[in-house]
Amino acid sequence: MKTIETPVLICGGGGAGLSLSIFLSAHGIDNLLVERHTTTSHLPKAHYYNQRTMEIFREHGIADTIYARGTPFENMGHIVWMTSLSGDGPLDGKLLYKMDAFGGGKLEPIYDADSPTRSGNLPQMRLEPILREFAEKSPRAKVLFGHELMSFEQDDTGVTSVIKNLQSDEEFQVRSQYLCGADRGRTINPKLGIELQGPSNLVDMVSTHMTADLSKYITDDSPLIRWFANPEGGSGWGSGVMVAMGPNKFDRHSEEWVFHFAFRPDDPDFNEDDIVPRIRHLLRIPDLDIKVHKVSHWIVEAVLANKYRGGRCLILGDAAHRHPPTTGLGLNSGIQDAHNLAWKLAAVLKGQAGDGLLDSYEQERRPVAARNTRWALMTFMNHVVTDAGFGLIPGAPPELNAFQITTLLSDSDEGEWFRARADEVVGTQRMEFQAHDMELGFRYDGNAVVPDGTEPPPRGRMGDIYTPTTRPGHRLPHAWLEKGGNKLSTHDLCGRGRFVLITGAKGDTWKAAAKAAAERYGVPVDVVSVGAPGQAEDRSNTWSKLRQVEEDGAILVRPDVHVGWRCARAPVDAATALSDALGRILSKTKGSR
Repeated sequence: MKTIETPVLICGGGGAGLSLSIFLSAHGIDNLLVERHTTTSHLPKAHYYNQRTMEIFREHGIADTIYARGTPFENMGHIVWMTSLSGDGPLDGKLLYKMDAFGGGKLEPIYDADSPTRSGNLPQMRLEPILREFAEKSPRAKVLFGHELMSFEQDDTGVTSVIKNLQSDEEFQVRSQYLCGADRGRTINPKLGIELQGPSNLVDMVSTHMTADLSKYITDDSPLIRWFANPEGGSGWGSGVMVAMGPNKFDRHSEEWVFHFAFRPDDPDFNEDDIVPRIRHLLRIPDLDIKVHKVSHWIVEAVLANKYRGGRCLILGDAAHRHPPTTGLGLNSGIQDAHNLAWKLAAVLKGQAGDGLLDSYEQERRPVAARNTRWALMTFMNHVVTDAGFGLIPGAPPELNAFQITTLLSDSDEGEWFRARADEVVGTQRMEFQAHDMELGFRYDGNAVVPDGTEPPPRGRMGDIYTPTTRPGHRLPHAWLEKGGNKLSTHDLCGRGRFVLITGAKGDTWKAAAKAAAERYGVPVDVVSVGAPGQAEDRSNTWSKLRQVEEDGAILVRPDVHVGWRCARAPVDAATALSDALGRILSKTKGSR
């Protein structure tokens, strides 16, 4: 049996696995990815990519492709709730509520101030081929679809895996230093005793990917998602939710759509023939010409792996956590897992960091995933609350629910009361659609962060108010700077596999300190003195308001654009202070855990 050697073997060619391959290649690490399916996913799956994920894609040159092929910003800034899309009944086709979402509407200046990127929207079935193309074009990566990981054994120096070519039935060995599982836990989790724990089998959902011309029934092109809530369906999940899938237009002229709804106890086991009448009825368009591409069933769950690492094997994405679809935290979390893990694997493989740096992967990412799964579950369940905000009562006779909706829409005192209630109650769903802090405000604690004794900034209880901070463990705040007549983000100073020390015009002492630390650990440390001659300038004074250190202080930014350490003012011995901090982050000093 022939043997292939590679530093990292990745099992799973979905969004997380392909992203990990791209990021490892960018760090100069050879990698081999195997995926048992012959193609990327045919299911729409996830579609929303939050600002943090788009920042990561921007760093790796992927964001512009997603923006070009995905939903234009003007078609994704709102969410609406309607009784149906059309129909000639007295309660058909009525708009119940409209909410700003994903940085649209009144949120636009807030979101734009906090990130160099806007959110993106593209069905995962169209994102994955983009990621595969980016992964395959790197000479560092070898991507093998139609290949399955059959078994693996690890020892003190690496992992020996058996891979099967599913077309030829040929088997070969792969000897890697690390094995990363991104295959929903099919292969690696059971052998390592990794269990996904938490609420499962919550709701049985059906999704329909279809082609239909809905252009004459839609008058508002700004909503990304259309929820339906009607007296008969009884709830948003029962009445359905619809999202434009493009691929060429994402407004009323979208060629394809995906429709999700929950199974009811009396529903049949839907197939492609049975689903069409149900969708026609929910939309109130009895003669709608529908071409069904795929009907898929899936179970809502909110589960988290009890551990992320077993020796030289690590897991990410759906192998580590699975979320309800609300708030769109699932694939975003998986891509961010890959971003966190890639630089750490690279540093260890290059001899720049100790093994403890890999322990920090679980220390940092698992708490974020725990919070994200709980948040997604809460926002999923909150749709029951929003239904109640419209006056819909689960299990009530349709006549009573019809009376409630009629009153809500009426030009009467009662109608004003009902609409005021809807503003209050349905407005709580901003926890899903305006989750700005959930998307940008998470922090890391663990081996790879040197705390400075300060408290984290307050987090909005509704997940919508993000407070930028340079406190260690947090994502570096974005601010626009200028250099040579060009605009660049503080994020553009960082990344690319390097540590960056950001200081001010009075921070000359840090240059020698960074050189000494870099030589000690063999790790590149760039120094950027904002405001110094020939350096980026803070003409708007935005960065000076965000940096939280003095002009001679410094902020050490890790390769993943999270702050690893900061020093409010230059100490007497800057070289020792920086070297000790970098050593702790890299698990290379006595103080490392």
